[in-house]
Amino acid sequence: GVRLRDIAVSVGITERSAFAIVSDLAVAGYIVKEKGGRRNRYRVEAQRPVPESVDRRLAIGDLLALLGVQDAGPASTEPEPV
Repeated sequence: GVRLRDIAVSVGITERSAFAIVSDLAVAGYIVKEKGGRRNRYRVEAQRPVPESVDRRLAIGDLLALLGVQDAGPASTEPEPV
């Protein structure tokens, strides 16, 4: 439920750059874009292999677990309705 704008701020990049990165990840198949009205949600494809892993056995979900990510659930690009 994190907005793309908030992700951009937390990593110190512009919202446009964050959107470009998310778009690249979607094209590569690492995340899936799900439309919900005006809101987009992204789901991480945790079973996909990490591209630079030597034997291609390390999955994205494994890497996120190593980084301490508890929930790689959908991230929203729109603010939550008030």
